[in-house]
Amino acid sequence: MDEFVTGLLAANADHAAQFDSRFDAVQDGQAPSAVTVCCSDSRVLQDAMWENTEPGQLFSCGNIGNRVIQDTASGPAISGDVLYPIAHTGTETAIVVGHTGCGAVTAAYEDLTNGLDEPAGIEHSLGLLKPHLAPGVERLPEDLSRAAAINRLVEYNVDRQIDHLRHSDDVPDAVTTIGVVYDFQDQYDGKRGEVHVINIDGETDVDALQAAHPEIDDRIERLWEY
Repeated sequence: MDEFVTGLLAANADHAAQFDSRFDAVQDGQAPSAVTVCCSDSRVLQDAMWENTEPGQLFSCGNIGNRVIQDTASGPAISGDVLYPIAHTGTETAIVVGHTGCGAVTAAYEDLTNGLDEPAGIEHSLGLLKPHLAPGVERLPEDLSRAAAINRLVEYNVDRQIDHLRHSDDVPDAVTTIGVVYDFQDQYDGKRGEVHVINIDGETDVDALQAAHPEIDDRIERLWEY
């Protein structure tokens, strides 16, 4: 057995010892307060970023590029893993979590500007991002460094995913949609690992967001106003 996997199993034994009774209330069902759609990047600590250790609180989804859409026979639709808690468990908050230095956004940017040759599965995933990121690439200021351009497109991508949720007939109007960026590259004012709110129900203006949500005004910040 791989030594790293052995270590994971040992850590799980400690986890199980601590969680012996924590599943009592959720063994027969769930009613998570929010669904989070995170990038599956190994640096994005999906539950740890919220200090979430209670079963049943968050319905966590992960994929490259924190996408909320998938291809179906009838065209693009809200992904089933994102939609399930909204449709079946009464969840009324959806949080899209982008992150600085996103590899999926970087790959989409490179493919749009220079072209890439990726395996079919990766190309399919990038194909769900590229059409929506292309206008953002065209709007990037010319004097930006490549890294700065990517991190601004990270925000642009989060905004597009929020748009998908807000304009889908499958997502009730009562669902609150929140877009955030998890920063581990020191791009925002704050500590590494902090989450910065950039979009709430389609509103992206920082001043408007801070006025409407003074309780979190210190976490509302954007790199790019476009």
